[in-house]
Amino acid sequence: MTKCAKKVYIPNMQSWPAKVIFLTAIVSFALLAVTRFSSPIPVSSVVTQKTDLFTVSGEGKITVVPDTGIINLGINLMRPSVKAAQTEVNITINKISAEIQKMGVDSKDIKTSEYSIYPEYDYRTGTGKITGYRVSAAITIKVRDLEKLNGVIDSATANGANTVSGISLTVDDEKKKDLLQQARESAIKEAKAKAESLARAAGISLGRIVNVQESGSSQTPAPYMLKEVAAVGMGGGSDTNVQPGSTDITSNITLFYETK
Repeated sequence: MTKCAKKVYIPNMQSWPAKVIFLTAIVSFALLAVTRFSSPIPVSSVVTQKTDLFTVSGEGKITVVPDTGIINLGINLMRPSVKAAQTEVNITINKISAEIQKMGVDSKDIKTSEYSIYPEYDYRTGTGKITGYRVSAAITIKVRDLEKLNGVIDSATANGANTVSGISLTVDDEKKKDLLQQARESAIKEAKAKAESLARAAGISLGRIVNVQESGSSQTPAPYMLKEVAAVGMGGGSDTNVQPGSTDITSNITLFYETK
């Protein structure tokens, strides 16, 4: 008996589905061969950016009389025990606070900013014997009426504060924001005027402003005079005499122009 040969099916390439399948297979095989046996195709990217910038700076300054004073007072004493030192310092703080509140200073504007306790040693015998305990406290007082500033300092020192570590004169925070904005606008106006003048002189055509930077915005401390500094808190000397003077609110602006 004769064995029949196995038939192999060959797709009809004349039909369009068969052609699509065949072409897809060829393309897939070609891509696989390229990615497997060849090096990656290099891809380059070019980014262009305009770098011809014209920069110019301007400063705005607003001069005002301070309306707020910030006083940093200290109480520093040593007693034989921690409890004795703390008790006396706390009594002093409460007394100072009560007296200056009577003068119209709000309690929220009086705060204890530092408080420390540490032992004092005597090393003359070589053993480092503890001789007592020192308590130091710092009080920060914000005086919103400068006419009361000198009286507040005198009252605090008369009631136990024995150091005045600093007095700064400034402007109320909300008012300072408005003044700083005015200084910024003035700085930008000055910078624009300078840019137009320089560009005209140099024969440069300015385009649009592409960046703005502010640096060095600040408040210059107001000058003040404190008579008899050494006597403050020491029970002697003249009354405190702080003069507010004036203070400067400044803003420095740099503008970056494109050039045509």
